[in-house]
Amino acid sequence: MRLRTACPATPRAWTVELRSHAGGLVLICRHCPHGTTPITAVSARSAALAHLARHVRGDLRPPHLRICQCHERGCRWHPRHRGCAGPIRLLLACERGGRLWRLTDACSACAAATARAAVVPDTVLARAPQPPATARQRRHPKGPGERIRVREMLSYLAAALPENTSAAARLLALQCALRMNTHMRVQLPKGAMRSLRLDTAEGPWRELEHARWLRTTPGGAANEIAAELLDLTLLGQAPARPDRRRAADWALRASSSSAVRAIGPLPRLASVYLAANTDPESGTGLGDLEQMARACGTRPVELASPLDQLARTGLLGSWQVCPDSGDLQWTLARGTGIRVDDHRREAAPGNPRGVGR
Repeated sequence: MRLRTACPATPRAWTVELRSHAGGLVLICRHCPHGTTPITAVSARSAALAHLARHVRGDLRPPHLRICQCHERGCRWHPRHRGCAGPIRLLLACERGGRLWRLTDACSACAAATARAAVVPDTVLARAPQPPATARQRRHPKGPGERIRVREMLSYLAAALPENTSAAARLLALQCALRMNTHMRVQLPKGAMRSLRLDTAEGPWRELEHARWLRTTPGGAANEIAAELLDLTLLGQAPARPDRRRAADWALRASSSSAVRAIGPLPRLASVYLAANTDPESGTGLGDLEQMARACGTRPVELASPLDQLARTGLLGSWQVCPDSGDLQWTLARGTGIRVDDHRREAAPGNPRGVGR
C-alpha cells in the first residue's frame, strides 16, 4: 500500500490545450501568467510538447518528493483499476484528438491504465550535459544503457506520434530520434534503411512528414538520406549523441537479425520492443499488452499474429497472455542474434514468471 504524503506546494501536473483562432491556432496553458500563445498548425504538436517539457524542467524534484497526481485527483483520467501502486513516472497523455496534452506524475498502475498515454523517459527531459573540461579526457558512456534508452524512446514515440502511425514509420522515427544532432538534423545511412527493409519505401518518410514530425531535406551525401526533425522536445535528449547512436545501432540489430529479416515491419518493431523490455539476465519478459500495442501502432488483438510469426522464426521461445491480469509474458529464444544485454551490466529489474504456450 502506498503511504500518503503531503501534497507538494506546486503539483506536478501541467495541461495545455490547442484551440482554433482567427488566422491559426493558439496554445492555452493555465499554468502560465500569459497563458495564450499563437502557433501554427504545422508546429502544434511540437509546440505543446516543448511547452510541457519547459514546465517539468523548471520543477525537477527527487523521486521521494513526487506523488501520483492522478490519484490526488480521484483517478478520473482513466478507467478503474486495482489501485495506486508502483514507482512514480512522468506520464504524457493526449486527449480530444490531439487538442489537449497533459504531462503529470503518475504511479505505474495509473500510467498503465491511462489511454493514449506513454511514460516520458528521463533521457528526453533531462538537462543537456555540460561539455567535458578537457578534450583529451577519455569518454565513458553516460546515462542508461542501449536497451533502456531504446525502451524509453519507444514509450515516448507511442505518445508523440499519431495513433495510426505505421510500424514502418515508427522504426524510422526511432532511428531518426536517436541519431539526430543538436540542430535536430539527421543523416540516415542508406545501409541502415536497407537493414530496416525500408530502402525502397517512400511511405514511412511521407507518413512522418504528414504528421509534421520531420521533413526531408536536400543536400545529403549520396549514401545518406537527410531530414530535419520537428519534435522540439527531442532537443532535451541526454546524454551525448555517441551514446544515442549506439542505442540506434542496438535497435537496428534487433530489427534486422537473420531471424526477422524476411518478415514485415510490425513483427520487426515487435522484436525491438520485446528485446528492449526483456530481462537481460533471464531472457524473459513481462509487460502490459496495451502498452506494447501503443508502441507498435496497433491494437492488442492484432499482436497475436506478429508474435506467432516471431515464434515461427525462432526468435520467441514462448509467449502467452496471462488470463488474470492480461499481461504479456514471453521468453526470447537463445542464439537468435538479438542481444538483450548492452555495453555494460545492468541490474536486473526482477525475474518474471516463466511462460509457456
